[in-house]
Amino acid sequence: MTTVLKGNIVSATALGKLEITENGYMVLEDGVITGIHDRLPEAYAHAPLEDYGDCLILQSFADMHFHAPQYAMQGMGFDLPLLEWLEKYAFPTEARYLDIGFAREVYSRLAREMVQNGTTRMCVFSTLHRPATLVLMEELEKAGAVAYVGKVNMDRNSPDFLRETTEGAKTETLRWLDECSRFRNVKPMITPRFTPSCTDELMTFLGKLVQERNLPVQSHLSENRAEMNWVRRLHPDCQQYWETYAKFGLWTDRTLMAHCVWCDERERKAIREAGVTMVHCGASNNNILSGTAPVRQMLDEGIKVVLGNDVGAGDSLQGFDLVADSVRASKTKHVQDGWTTPFLTVAEGWYLGTTAGAEFFGAGKGFAVGDALHAIVLDDSRLLTPRDLTVQERFERSIYRRQNDAIRAVWSEGRKVVG
Repeated sequence: MTTVLKGNIVSATALGKLEITENGYMVLEDGVITGIHDRLPEAYAHAPLEDYGDCLILQSFADMHFHAPQYAMQGMGFDLPLLEWLEKYAFPTEARYLDIGFAREVYSRLAREMVQNGTTRMCVFSTLHRPATLVLMEELEKAGAVAYVGKVNMDRNSPDFLRETTEGAKTETLRWLDECSRFRNVKPMITPRFTPSCTDELMTFLGKLVQERNLPVQSHLSENRAEMNWVRRLHPDCQQYWETYAKFGLWTDRTLMAHCVWCDERERKAIREAGVTMVHCGASNNNILSGTAPVRQMLDEGIKVVLGNDVGAGDSLQGFDLVADSVRASKTKHVQDGWTTPFLTVAEGWYLGTTAGAEFFGAGKGFAVGDALHAIVLDDSRLLTPRDLTVQERFERSIYRRQNDAIRAVWSEGRKVVG
């Protein structure tokens, strides 16, 4: 079926490059983009038209790192650094997901809020509980998201109430993977929480699964100085944190590593050469005192960078905040570096929060022909304007001036899921 969308179409086709079609037309065939036009071709003159007038038609967001169970404690404990925050807030909260009823209540709300806010692609940590992880996947699929979800693995260095046996972790992971086949748009992702939480035996098992089943991986890297020192004590044979993943086969071009705040030149080189993707979590790193990642330097060195909210250390589920926080963090780094390194522009932050993440899911750049549509329709008409603004100015303002109830419609995988 042919459908045409009309509005001001904006997308990021390269880092820092926006493609803007004012009062343009996007043609869809069964939800797949076939073209974007300044004028509607005669062949589509009688096709069903969704006319959004002067609204902005934007790419939807890709949130590439967040802890779904921590949604229940979002905004708590931000006076504590990472390891203390985990012990006092995150671990006790995650233990509650043994209760399937609690998991259903939280995950149904989370999934709806994410999609309603325009985030349609995501990579998500669950907990170590297999049944609750399946509930999370069900709720994301029901809400219309496209996602990778990980059953978290942790068989050491965690409280008794949130720790698996090694054999239990293996058994439950295999059972979970078998049960994932019923989902269409939500897929499994191997998820060692981080190196300190997994024994060598468990890491070896997970690495073999990655190789045998061609599965993606997500975890954490060099987020916090105390964490890094802990990893060195646990793995004295490894010179750096990244090697604790590489030696077990978990360091591939389908690996996401969150934070990377303190990666030095050697570790950054290892990220680039392996094709690992760095997930920048600007708000989280600030909230729990981890530092400011050298995102601009990583981009300049050829590292793949995407964005994540990190919930609950991130304080928002808004994709617009995700982009704005990344720009703000880069400006902080710019000042810390004595004004010697460039900061991210809004257009660059938008690319990282949309196109760069979408590429991990196999999408093209921007609104690419042949891709199923992932989009937001944003109505900014209620904002006061001191003068006539260009579409680009309106777009840039929308990043910083988040507006309640401004999203009129959301598409995910070619299907309208909001509006």
